[in-house]
Amino acid sequence: LPWTVYWDESVPSRKINLRQTDRFFIMQRTHDAPLQDMNLIRPDDWHLHLRDGAALATTVAASARIFRRAVVMPNLNPPVVMVKQALEYRRRILAALPAGETFEPLMTLYLTEEMSPEEIRKAKNAGLIGIKLYPAGATTHSDAGVQSLKAVYPLLETMQEVDLPLLIHGEVVDPEVDVFDREVVFIERELHPIVRHFPNLRVVLEHITTSDGVDFVREAGPKVAATITAHHLLVNRNSMLVGGIRPDYYCLPVLKREKDRQSLLNAATSGDTSFFLGTDSAPHPRTAKYAACGCAGMYTAPHALELYAEAFDSVGHLDRLEAFASLNGPGFYGLPINTEQVSLQRQQVEIDHHEPFGQDVVTPFRAGGTTEWKVIRIGK
Repeated sequence: LPWTVYWDESVPSRKINLRQTDRFFIMQRTHDAPLQDMNLIRPDDWHLHLRDGAALATTVAASARIFRRAVVMPNLNPPVVMVKQALEYRRRILAALPAGETFEPLMTLYLTEEMSPEEIRKAKNAGLIGIKLYPAGATTHSDAGVQSLKAVYPLLETMQEVDLPLLIHGEVVDPEVDVFDREVVFIERELHPIVRHFPNLRVVLEHITTSDGVDFVREAGPKVAATITAHHLLVNRNSMLVGGIRPDYYCLPVLKREKDRQSLLNAATSGDTSFFLGTDSAPHPRTAKYAACGCAGMYTAPHALELYAEAFDSVGHLDRLEAFASLNGPGFYGLPINTEQVSLQRQQVEIDHHEPFGQDVVTPFRAGGTTEWKVIRIGK
């Protein structure tokens, strides 16, 4: 076997640590053979689009196959702006859950300038996980989003008071700003002031895409974290543009430069607890993707953990995948770590060309290709 495992029974810890051999679970590479399989705690998805209606039959099953919990985005049409709507949406999600599956949707509200502080307090009392900020016009179904961030500062004050996290789509929509620079400008113009004005507000900069985003999170302190997608770890903007435009690689925020991809990969595999898994899996019917004005989003949920494993394996850090996928998110949100496990096995798995999506079909990321890993639930 390529690894030797030691376990100190006296310490009730699930943490992997390669140095403190007197305290923790140790994984030691015994020779240079590539790792063929490993077990890890069942992960969570801290940023997910499930859509609604008939599409839930496909999207819920895809995520529940591996993930125990998922933070569900509220950008439906119309958006989820009230606690009552969020709870009704949660019931529809659970109604679509395949029999025998264990999956917990963690619900959010869509921040608007008309939202009341009372609704935020209701969200906290109802167990919602956070409030999502969409700058108006920044992405799919964001037209009802925030026009002026200063206008919602009183609401952010309430969120800080009740300790309800702010989840941010971090892009400006200024037409003067290049689409590839929207994240960087948002950090400079909007995010720095938010963190200064609300030092105790927990903030998640969702689906970061740039080295600037990585640097901001690393320097911002323990109240600020970020999710990173599998597709931003695996591909850059060349995949979308070189040799012809590929609609299935169009997402928002858009894919960035190779140097940004490398920075994201370094952050995800660094062991820094400020970064954790958020797929931003965002399915659209094929007719909406392949259109004159195609929709933004990649559907990665069917093979998400396998794709993350490829990314971590590419830089020799599979041993750090469990922390990124299963530990850092619960740590930031103050939730218990899952008790189930999954097994990763080095094995090529074919990805379907299409999956049903209501009356249409949806195209998964890397459709018609393969993944290098297969995930199996343990004890299902």
